[in-house]
Amino acid sequence: MSARLDGKVALVAGATRGAGRGIAVELGAAGATVYVTGRSTRKQRSEYDRPETIEDTADLVTEAGGHGIAVPTDHLVPAQVRALVDRIASERGRLDLLVNDIWGGENLFEWDVPVWEHDLDKGLRLLRLAVETHAITSHHALPLLLRNEGGLVVEMTDGTAEYNRDTYRNSFFYDVAKAAVLRMAFALGHELGSRGGTAVALTPGWMRSEIMLEQFGVTEGSWRDALERVPHFCISETPRYVGRAVTALAADPGVSRWNGQSLSSGGLAEVYGFTDVDGSRPDAFRYLVEVQDADKPADASGYR
Repeated sequence: MSARLDGKVALVAGATRGAGRGIAVELGAAGATVYVTGRSTRKQRSEYDRPETIEDTADLVTEAGGHGIAVPTDHLVPAQVRALVDRIASERGRLDLLVNDIWGGENLFEWDVPVWEHDLDKGLRLLRLAVETHAITSHHALPLLLRNEGGLVVEMTDGTAEYNRDTYRNSFFYDVAKAAVLRMAFALGHELGSRGGTAVALTPGWMRSEIMLEQFGVTEGSWRDALERVPHFCISETPRYVGRAVTALAADPGVSRWNGQSLSSGGLAEVYGFTDVDGSRPDAFRYLVEVQDADKPADASGYR
């Protein structure tokens, strides 16, 4: 990647693992100072009860060439988010990039269960984690981001606006959560555009996150072993791929042309020329429509 973000300050909200970690590390590789937040630390785990921590993410950012700073934050608690932004303002005096990647819903949604049978407490908790957190974070962080012209907000979701418009995402609560984040980017585009900022929604494809690899019983090095059981996993990508998408957007002086739009890692790779870590360019959402959802045999030829 030739894009450089030296001197830029980013906040990746929800950077413990998955896309958030991949984004933070790639921003670090481009030279940015990256504040990474989450609820899993070396002292205390969230209800996920997983080993990944924000301190580990911060270390990876620094090892990549940037400056990683871990700040434990529950983004459902406005006072904690306000304190986080006050700290960034005090230490750096600016915020150039906000990535709203807060999620926390993997253990809460129930696939192919209608809303009247779905556990209501879990569903409402999912919506709070996936939607309310983003609103709270934007409310507190955007005044700092708008101090300098050219600030960028990336709302992370699952699915492009076009794909989610036509596709039921297997759960009422999951579907609503992902659609809401897409609309947030659209609304923020209107509110930021006239004030010198840009907002976009961004989705990875089928991402080989820590949780996904564990679910399939493989590692990043052996992920192809899962193809016999899950053939369409052939289109999958690493979390670093969407990280490179964010880095390309943040380094683009003409990023405002994307304001309010729904974007994907695969689509942006074609525009900016970056690749995944293996040198390929997976275009998952084109593949999902043209191959998986069309009930064709799994074959990523021409899609990566």
